[in-house]
Amino acid sequence: MPLSDQPQTGRSTTAMALSLAAVLLGSLALTACGGDTSDSGAGDSKSSSEKDSGKDSGKDDEMAMDGMEGMDMGDPDATPANEIKGADLKEGTFAVLDTAPPDSDGVKGTAWLAQHDDGTTVSVMLSGLEPGTEYMSHLHAQQCAKDNGGDHFQFKKGGPTTPPNEVHLAFTAGDDGKAMMTVNNDTKVGDGARAIVVHPAKAMDNKLACADF
Repeated sequence: MPLSDQPQTGRSTTAMALSLAAVLLGSLALTACGGDTSDSGAGDSKSSSEKDSGKDSGKDDEMAMDGMEGMDMGDPDATPANEIKGADLKEGTFAVLDTAPPDSDGVKGTAWLAQHDDGTTVSVMLSGLEPGTEYMSHLHAQQCAKDNGGDHFQFKKGGPTTPPNEVHLAFTAGDDGKAMMTVNNDTKVGDGARAIVVHPAKAMDNKLACADF
């Protein structure tokens, strides 16, 4: 009898058995990976959450000033550093930096740093600013001649980049282009704060002026 005419029962039975085994193995594999699948879903959910967080972070970057509203970054009515009796006082004169925004040559001012029993007080007084513009000022760890003040001064190096671990002053120039601000911190800076730098709040990379202490 030709091969083509031979009964196919054995082959069909074998094929069905193999197919059934494949289905069972696949089912077992899915069951075994069920936790992984669930974890994978959670991972996707986490990734989505991270993406959403990234979006929020972007918004936070755009609203940096708003994000620090609850932090002490100055009180215009506080006693200026140069008027605190018995304090160890340092004074510096602002000089415009090469990274300043255009038309900043007229910016002038003075900064004071006072250390006393209650901690540290820093005051700035500036003129020649852009009227109505918001500015930020920070204590820096290097003098102005070294990388325009270098990094921000921190009480705990590598710690938070916000007050009270750093000393920030936020202020807005008046219609006459002048501004004065004072901030207090409960801790003495010692010799670690060597300069103060002013930046436009919306262009923090453009260091405007620096004063050595």
